[in-house]
Amino acid sequence: MALGDPLPENIKQPVRQAASSLCIERLARLGYAAKGLVYFIVGLLAAQAAFGSGGKTTDTSGALETIVTQPFGKFLLAIVTLGLIGYALWRFVQTIFHPEHSGKKMNAKRIAKRLGYAFSAIGYFSLAVTSIKIIIMGSSSSDSDSVEDWTIYFLNQPFGRWLVVLLGLTVIGVGISYLYQSYKGKFCNRFKLYQMSQTEQIWAMRLGRFGIAARGIVFGIIGIFMIVAAIQLDGTQARGLAGALAALAKQPFGPWILGVVALGLIAYGMYSVIEVAIDILLIYKFADKKNTLLILLFIKNAKYLV
Repeated sequence: MALGDPLPENIKQPVRQAASSLCIERLARLGYAAKGLVYFIVGLLAAQAAFGSGGKTTDTSGALETIVTQPFGKFLLAIVTLGLIGYALWRFVQTIFHPEHSGKKMNAKRIAKRLGYAFSAIGYFSLAVTSIKIIIMGSSSSDSDSVEDWTIYFLNQPFGRWLVVLLGLTVIGVGISYLYQSYKGKFCNRFKLYQMSQTEQIWAMRLGRFGIAARGIVFGIIGIFMIVAAIQLDGTQARGLAGALAALAKQPFGPWILGVVALGLIAYGMYSVIEVAIDILLIYKFADKKNTLLILLFIKNAKYLV
């Protein structure tokens, strides 16, 4: 059933203006690149662990700690942090304004998308805060699993078991949706394929499919662990990204399974960066043909990034 947009215009108007601003557009692009780098590092460390060349199974916070240990690490991490803040802001813009469906009636699917954007904004803002702590203190000062912590908290609330089951099923649903996107190749709708070379199209499709599928598998495992924690009323059974990767390594043929998923996460990281790189290249292609006017049109329509 379609509904009218519940958000009043006095809230949507400033968000609409922010969405079309050059500053927010640049932060959003930096955010996609930062997210890609974080997933690339998570995948790289997991691949090294799987193939016996060092490394470890870690989560996004662990990836940030890896960055800070590199030469000029704090400077690099500061740039990544700015990107994470930009990505969180962009997800907030999508939560309020939902640019890709601007002017259309609300329905259950679009409401679910907005909720997904809201959770994504909160998650990446939290990761940015963790990144700032690492820059200041050299580490996140916590070895706990945030998924485990939140699961324990919810299990201690009234109807907590059912809430955790619902959250677990939701996470599994997200994982299935990623697998479906990978199978159908729907993510290619984000690209202007007619403006890309055949080589660009092939690699965008390959990396996108492999990477999004790997992310779907990880989400599915996290959701399963949440349901197990609810059934056993034991929040310590819940696992986040690092725990999900570690669980893969413990299965029969675990190193091989972990290696494939790790390579998928690396592919997802590369795909996220390619999303930004291709858009930037298209700006210059436009500039060669139509000069400044089309650059301005591109910036104006940058709010349709998803």
